[in-house]
Amino acid sequence: MKKIIITSLLLMMMCCKEEKKETIVPVTDIPKEKVVSEGKSNESEEAKKWLVASIEKFFKTDLSTMDKAMQDITTKDYYEYKTDATNVDMDVDGSLTLKEFQDKWKDKFNTKYAGINTGFLISAQDWVHIEVSKCELAAISGDDAFVFDVELRDEGVKAFFDRKIGVVKKGNKFLIADVIEKE
Repeated sequence: MKKIIITSLLLMMMCCKEEKKETIVPVTDIPKEKVVSEGKSNESEEAKKWLVASIEKFFKTDLSTMDKAMQDITTKDYYEYKTDATNVDMDVDGSLTLKEFQDKWKDKFNTKYAGINTGFLISAQDWVHIEVSKCELAAISGDDAFVFDVELRDEGVKAFFDRKIGVVKKGNKFLIADVIEKE
């Protein structure tokens, strides 16, 4: 009974905690009123084309250069976050426990959707041929942030991956800023 009361109190305190202002809104925190507007359709279309091409190119990359390829298409924060998530409780240098991971990233990302111990964009360890079967604009946040509903398919192993992917424009290039793994 004490554990239930303590857990309830902790949950209540977490809900009441004042959130810090972020320049990039995590995909899960985008309010409904920020849904797609006409004014950004050209830029969102560019972001969509970039995202589809970048994902498909990434999965054609040689395994020895995949880490560099991931860095090239993600923000620095997301790259570090996903690397930490992939290595939680692994026996590798710099590996974090689940609690350490959550504490480190809770102010920037919703760690519930990190894809703990899974790879970038897909949860499968092996794949044959990844294709983007759906990429639809779901929301626009701020001036240069877009959220896409993305479906990735691998017909070779009959796998399907449903993701929400946040893309930001930094300078004159797009980068993946967050991936919500719903599995």
